[in-house]
Amino acid sequence: METLLVERDAALPGLVTVTLNRPEKLNAINARMHRDVIALCRELEDDAEARVVIFTGAGRAFSAGADLGTARPKDGLPPRVPASPARDESQQAARLAATIGNRSSAAIEGLPQVTIGAVNGLAVGGAVVWLSCMDMRIASDSAWFSIPEVALDIPLTWNALPRLVRELGPARTKELVMACDRFTAAEALQWGFLNHAVSDAELLPRARALAAKLLEKDPFSVAATKSTVNALANLMVPAEATHADPDYLLLAGLLRKERG
Repeated sequence: METLLVERDAALPGLVTVTLNRPEKLNAINARMHRDVIALCRELEDDAEARVVIFTGAGRAFSAGADLGTARPKDGLPPRVPASPARDESQQAARLAATIGNRSSAAIEGLPQVTIGAVNGLAVGGAVVWLSCMDMRIASDSAWFSIPEVALDIPLTWNALPRLVRELGPARTKELVMACDRFTAAEALQWGFLNHAVSDAELLPRARALAAKLLEKDPFSVAATKSTVNALANLMVPAEATHADPDYLLLAGLLRKERG
């Protein structure tokens, strides 16, 4: 795939490693990467041999988040919507395009395999959202995280808020999303967002070691545990609460236009 490297592990059958592969852009998430992730997840949904999927980034970053240098509607960012009647086809197309981040996030979260995020370097905005969709997360000690959307006059969407509330709690989610402060791997570990923080050199070996433990277990028991825990999490904080995320993005685009 154009923006992803997909490797099936010969030494650990059942393990698939997916590397976000735009290192020259710090693996920023553009429209092509959204589509590649959605397509890959569709393939994996029908892959009975794959049982664990590791997501990591090429080069010195996991991902810099949504690519602000590309067309906004295609990348799940506030589109610059023209002033036109509500039924104008361009608005309908813009609203559909604004759902792409929701769809790629849901594709990751909906994978039947156990997913592990291996966070190298920085993880910003949409990258944190994608990580919140994964079952387990390991980061290098040098990794750092940021959710800067509000500082950029963009509401945090992609159905991120329910996931972050589940992982971090309401108060911590409010602080990180509204204040937009960076946080370290040590802080993410302390707050429960990470399962482990390890040295840079240990990151992928530790992720593979965790994958190996999971692959040793009964496949049915692991799969049933994942689906049940996910159902319980959704009962606690339903993702449906953010059903209007695409509309918030469109509104943000209109407000940006009015402010000039």
